[in-house]
Amino acid sequence: MPEARPFDAITRPKLHPPRDPFDSAMMEMTDGHRIYVEQSGQVKGKPVIMLHGGPGGGCSPSMRRYFDPDVYRAILFDQRGCGKSTPFASVDNNTTQNLVADIERIRVRLGIEKWIVFGGSWGATLALLYAQTHPSRVETLVLRGVFTMTQAELDWFYNGGAGQFWPEAWAEFSGLVPKSEQSDMIKAYRSRIFGKDEKLAEIYAQAWTRWENTLAVIHSNGRGNAPSPRYASAFARIENHYFSNAGFISEGQIMRDMHQIADIPGYIVQGRYDMICPPHTAHALHKAWPKSDLRMVTAAGHAMSEPGIARELLNIMDEIAND
Repeated sequence: MPEARPFDAITRPKLHPPRDPFDSAMMEMTDGHRIYVEQSGQVKGKPVIMLHGGPGGGCSPSMRRYFDPDVYRAILFDQRGCGKSTPFASVDNNTTQNLVADIERIRVRLGIEKWIVFGGSWGATLALLYAQTHPSRVETLVLRGVFTMTQAELDWFYNGGAGQFWPEAWAEFSGLVPKSEQSDMIKAYRSRIFGKDEKLAEIYAQAWTRWENTLAVIHSNGRGNAPSPRYASAFARIENHYFSNAGFISEGQIMRDMHQIADIPGYIVQGRYDMICPPHTAHALHKAWPKSDLRMVTAAGHAMSEPGIARELLNIMDEIAND
């Protein structure tokens, strides 16, 4: 039997060369929200919209590099309240239904008939919900690190499941909350993140964000990168707001409505050792979706930047480009 390659010998894939947007704008949506939208690549290329994670994560220039700029017309946008969108960190009029409507408004305003929808983690959740709402507008779905917004998934990450694998990080995260409140960490953090004490809110927002960052990659040292106060403020507020409201959807809604997209082809890229969104959800989604192609990446966690996941996403986008 050949010797297995050590994790640190896995080379990082060469992403597509960066290219600046050929167009960017602040689009007026509803209820006072303005959304940052950018386009890069080819004006007449294959349209693909990138849905970032979180909720509340925002986009980054590196996300453009998954789309060959000579082939694709890549559309990136910051969801309500995060990134360059305004009002910053706002949870007012910020629901899943608002975001699905925003995506459709972007499509209409850009004059796109159908597009590829590409999303990871919460972005995968949003991609599925958008496709189920507007199936005739989706050419292909490309999903990574599947999350379907169920109570079981939230319990895994916020009520001790993942903490059994990362007890030291969990002790730090949960230790900021009295034991009497630890049975509902989302609620406990919400009261502090949205509290009147701004300094305390900042401490809890950074702790919330660091807990997720810590578990995102397979080679974590148990200490997530310290997020900037500004980024953590939007990420923690918006994510906690959504999770406190069960994503503004009914329990099991995504799986129940998979028949709506049975005819849409799609790809699922999943890290075998994803501690944030365990692979059993991706497997269940694949079983419920006849036209899906599940690609389980052995030596990978959750993040899109994981070498094996990045390579698989690049392979898929090149396959689609050659169709």
